[in-house]
Amino acid sequence: MEGVRLVEEALGAGLKIRGAVVAPDLERTARGSALRAELERQAIPVEDVSARTFATLADTESPQGILAVVEPRKWHPDDLPLGADGVVLVIDGVQDPGNVGTLIRTAHALGAAGTIALRGTADVVSPKALRAAMGATFRHPVLVLDDAAFITWARKHDVTLWAAAADGVPLHRATSGARAKAAGESGPIGVIVGNEGAGIRPQLNAVSTKRVAVPLAQGAESLNVAVAAGILLYEVLRGR
Repeated sequence: MEGVRLVEEALGAGLKIRGAVVAPDLERTARGSALRAELERQAIPVEDVSARTFATLADTESPQGILAVVEPRKWHPDDLPLGADGVVLVIDGVQDPGNVGTLIRTAHALGAAGTIALRGTADVVSPKALRAAMGATFRHPVLVLDDAAFITWARKHDVTLWAAAADGVPLHRATSGARAKAAGESGPIGVIVGNEGAGIRPQLNAVSTKRVAVPLAQGAESLNVAVAAGILLYEVLRGR
């Protein structure tokens, strides 16, 4: 991973950092100097390289002078703290890593119990996804499951699945407490968002209890998937 913020977040979350490579630019700020000092205090190997060498290693256009090798946290389905009123975000085939990272960041910020990434979704620990998540990946449970494992998990925990769809039930109706109780929809909810172009795959629509939509102004075609997920999660969580 690369950048001052991400390495700070990894340290704060207690992840195991194998080592770091730093360029002279890092210590031009007090924050960068403090980060290096903390790495050394924790006996994490730090290797100095020239700015030119660092540029060949960096993934960003404007490197901040630090790159670290971190052991990612491995989440197990049982690690997901899903209570009776819990809500999880399910990502189906979202291919842009920036959107995937933003989805994880949004789910964490809004209080979702966790995020599940399904087949076709961009790597949740790719450099771009990690940067977009702004450290949320280190604290928020993120599971990568195939369809069969996901459906088994959802049934085991009695998770009601809501699929985002342009032609779905308007969100304000779907989240009405009276309507939910009348329909017998108690227990945790999984909000599924799909591929930027193709949407949610048919097999997931088939196992979903409800298809829901964010009402849009006349003439508006769609929302960015991360924006739509933020609205959906906020409204579902608010009604819990």
